[in-house]
Amino acid sequence: MFNKKKNKDTEENIMNTENTSENAVPENIENTENQEHTDQSETQTIEEKLQAEVQQLNDKYLRLYAEFDNYKRRTQKERVELLQTAGKDVIVSLLPVLDDFDRALKAMETATDVAPVKEGILLVSTKLKNTLAQKGLKDVESINKDFDTDFHEAITNIPAPSDDLKGKVIDEVEKGYTLNDNIIRFAKVVVGA
Repeated sequence: MFNKKKNKDTEENIMNTENTSENAVPENIENTENQEHTDQSETQTIEEKLQAEVQQLNDKYLRLYAEFDNYKRRTQKERVELLQTAGKDVIVSLLPVLDDFDRALKAMETATDVAPVKEGILLVSTKLKNTLAQKGLKDVESINKDFDTDFHEAITNIPAPSDDLKGKVIDEVEKGYTLNDNIIRFAKVVVGA
């Protein structure tokens, strides 16, 4: 009897264990399904957030690209306009000198004396040089200066008349000019050897 009772308890324990495990399995499955559903919804929200962030970054990129493209076009247009009108200021300032030359040419037609014509031409020349100097144009000083390849272009060498003129500029064939301290034309010179 004792054995039967023991066997009966064991059978009940086994049955209870089976019942417990049978009941536990569906709970675990439900928990797992809930967990998976929660994980999927979290994954979807993360994906949606990342997609929204990517879209926002793309919008920012496109706007920045468009702004840069507009900036490039605007600066290119301004540069072209500047180049087209850069000489306008100089030309406008030279118009009075051109008028003076026209008056000098008319005066030369009826002039009988050369001295007033020379004086008029000298005045127009001075006015032209002053106008250009106001715009930043300067002569390159060459005569009796040391030969400098930054400002001079040697046409020829001749024997120096004295020892102190060796390596110096003896004659200037064509004047050199600087504009705002930048050389725009080299002086063509003869150098003593």
